[in-house]
Amino acid sequence: MQLTSFTDYGLRSLLYLAALPEGERSNIQSVSERFSIPKNHLIKIINKLAQLGYIQATRGKYGGIILGKPAEQIVVGQVVRDLEPLQLIDCSESACHITSACRLKAQLAKAKEAFLYQLDQCTLADLLDNNDDLVLLLTPV
Repeated sequence: MQLTSFTDYGLRSLLYLAALPEGERSNIQSVSERFSIPKNHLIKIINKLAQLGYIQATRGKYGGIILGKPAEQIVVGQVVRDLEPLQLIDCSESACHITSACRLKAQLAKAKEAFLYQLDQCTLADLLDNNDDLVLLLTPV
């Protein structure tokens, strides 16, 4: 299974914000530069994360972006569900003439659920706790 760049960059952005000292804001430009993400693409991702409540985005002189809830409450599996289409293949009758008898779709559904179950076991905080190397790599220059 491969995540889209939208989800990948969304997770990276959340990790970046979670690694900041509590209460410190960042901005889209900093995240864009840190991960070499095209700024226009990142703006769409940050807007979606803000709509979902993962990020608070404030415009203006004293604005910026910050986590919308504590890192301990942001479950990676839920973020993936919220950002990722998660349709592995198109099993509709119009796309596949064997779908009525196919058992592959059930196996793929089980595999997807196992994948998400594993991601449901960790939060952003879990990914950063006792991981000084990652925190150092995420620290703004």
